[in-house]
Amino acid sequence: MSTDSEIIGRSLERPEAFSEIFERHVRPVGGYVRRRVGADAVDDVLSETFLVAFRRRSSFDQTAESALPWLLGIATRVAKSHRAAEARQWRSFEASAGAAEHTESVHAASDDRLDADTALRALAPRIAALAGRDRDALLLYAWADLTYEQIAEALGVPVGTVRSRLNRVRRKLAPPGSHSATRLTWMAKEENDAAYGTGA
Repeated sequence: MSTDSEIIGRSLERPEAFSEIFERHVRPVGGYVRRRVGADAVDDVLSETFLVAFRRRSSFDQTAESALPWLLGIATRVAKSHRAAEARQWRSFEASAGAAEHTESVHAASDDRLDADTALRALAPRIAALAGRDRDALLLYAWADLTYEQIAEALGVPVGTVRSRLNRVRRKLAPPGSHSATRLTWMAKEENDAAYGTGA
């Protein structure tokens, strides 16, 4: 089976080969995009993401193991150009969180790990208020399941910057009056990354 780098390399001479990259990664990129902008805008953002990727394929880092972080970085930037759709999506998260009254369970002082979707919906107002760069790092971590290194690749920043942004996010999402960072599903993932040396 060809690697993503090999496929993208081939597509420089044979553009139709790039369709393999689409087939490999359309589902995870589409899932991430849908969560960010909602069902109404997902097709537009997804199409634009792969169009931008195709046009910029010559700039792809041929040493990268997977094209997914690169594609998710493009999707993150494209989603920002659909601000109205993303704002609607966050309002819907807030509404669903309020209706389900998840907030108290998110703030409960226990070691139970919460489902990332439920936690993010419950914290929607505070997540929406985060600086864009911090929110991007958080959502790539929680929704796209990327490691720190992959987030750094997607956003074009050093790994240490990703770590700082996620630490800042955890402090900002902690319950009011709390002196500790909030403990959510992605915290468990970070601990696993550290244990296996993937989140340094």
